[in-house]
Amino acid sequence: MTDAPAYEPPKVWTWNMESGGRFASINRPIAGATHDKELPVGKHPLQLYSLATPNGQKVTVMLEELLAAGHQGAEYDAWLIRIDGNQFGSGFVAVNPNSKIPAMMDRSGPAPIRIFESGSILLYLAEKFDAFLPKDIKARTECLSWLFWQMGSAPYLGGGFGHFYAYAPTKIEYAIDRFAMEVKRQLDVLDRRLADNEYLGGNEYSIADIAVWPWYGALAKGLLYGAGEFLAVQDYKNVQRWTDQIAKRPAVRRGRMVNRIFGDPASQLHERHDASDFDTRTQDKLGAPAET
Repeated sequence: MTDAPAYEPPKVWTWNMESGGRFASINRPIAGATHDKELPVGKHPLQLYSLATPNGQKVTVMLEELLAAGHQGAEYDAWLIRIDGNQFGSGFVAVNPNSKIPAMMDRSGPAPIRIFESGSILLYLAEKFDAFLPKDIKARTECLSWLFWQMGSAPYLGGGFGHFYAYAPTKIEYAIDRFAMEVKRQLDVLDRRLADNEYLGGNEYSIADIAVWPWYGALAKGLLYGAGEFLAVQDYKNVQRWTDQIAKRPAVRRGRMVNRIFGDPASQLHERHDASDFDTRTQDKLGAPAET
């Protein structure tokens, strides 16, 4: 058997729509809307348009944490945006020109404010409600450093490792090995930080934990890409402790249900428009968490 010839990049790259992969039908090298579709608007000033991917969970967890802390102004409508082309509707593109979930509109002021990118939304909400962001300059800077660490690191976990390990049409050893090495390095970074700190920012639960947990907590429990055994995630004992601790928070358990359309039906709340949407039957399913 002979090896396949080495790939030689062309002088000018052109888009091959038949490149394959799970998301080939919605990936494209251009931005902008593909069709006209206005977004719905509910009764609350905060309007969230999202899906319960790890990035989407960051924002719904944050909103539920704010409500649990008594910030009634954080009541929100969460509209489901399926990643099947709906993200290219004109209304959604107007809120997020990058066509990625989550995106939010704040209609509480004289003029609506759009916020996109999950880290930006977390920081916006933390500053708006003066919550989950330390006031001390040293602690605040540490918190924000870990927030931006997550924003810079997760693409290697998702678009890098996750794509080549779980979604690419062919398994490429070099690509999987390269990104597996990086993801394990990231887990080691977290594990070393959490060895001496209860939370990523220090002793205080913050938007740093809210940003990192949906990605790396799911990874630590083998729920992301089915790669737990492959990455030996059980070896990162401090990440495991931190993951379990955050998973017990009621607001976290509620937040990860919102806009969820996969997994156990008991864990799904496709849209959320009022706290009462977590009805008695659903609340019973929020008992001791079986997973993160």
